[in-house]
Amino acid sequence: MSISIAIVEDEKNYNNALKKVINYQDDMNVVAQFFDGKEALSQLSDISPDVVMMDIQLPDMHGIEVMEKLRIHIPKTHFIMCTSFEDDDKVFSSLKAGAIGYLVKGESMDKILSSIRDVCNGGAPMSFSIARKVLSHFERKLPEIKGFDELTEREKEILELLSQGLLYKEIADKKFISIDTVKKHVGNTYRKLHVNNKVEAINKFNYFKN
Repeated sequence: MSISIAIVEDEKNYNNALKKVINYQDDMNVVAQFFDGKEALSQLSDISPDVVMMDIQLPDMHGIEVMEKLRIHIPKTHFIMCTSFEDDDKVFSSLKAGAIGYLVKGESMDKILSSIRDVCNGGAPMSFSIARKVLSHFERKLPEIKGFDELTEREKEILELLSQGLLYKEIADKKFISIDTVKKHVGNTYRKLHVNNKVEAINKFNYFKN
């Protein structure tokens, strides 16, 4: 069965170029073309295509807004943003609003065609620059890494022994210090690592150690 596609793009040459290349494929077909947001908003619900290629900057309204409103009526339609914008605000606003893919204009037609197929097969196609941006957003924050560096050598030694399952008394005997001193070191460790208990501290210790 052919993939039905609608194009919402105000640049007529680009819109028509997309249509021509897509329609040349055996497994997909352009069922509608729109050059502004309001027209797309009024007609796409009745068409209910498999995929919508959506530009963000339309002459009358934002493509993100169009997509947000349409998704309520055509929840099974996959939206791929195809735009020149690469800034964080546009990218994450699009993804939060329900875009499944995000392509930057200038991508090859092969990439666009494969993205349409990918999105219909459960994928989330993105331009490489956008994928890196999304991944970096979820990277661990530096303050968490600095916490481990703030520990003294004695605090690291005690945390290592805790991770081995030793009790406070056993650590105190092993290091020839009092239990109160062990507890003091453990308390300082919790504060520096921003954790509340032994399990969290050990988990963080094992992460940094590896």
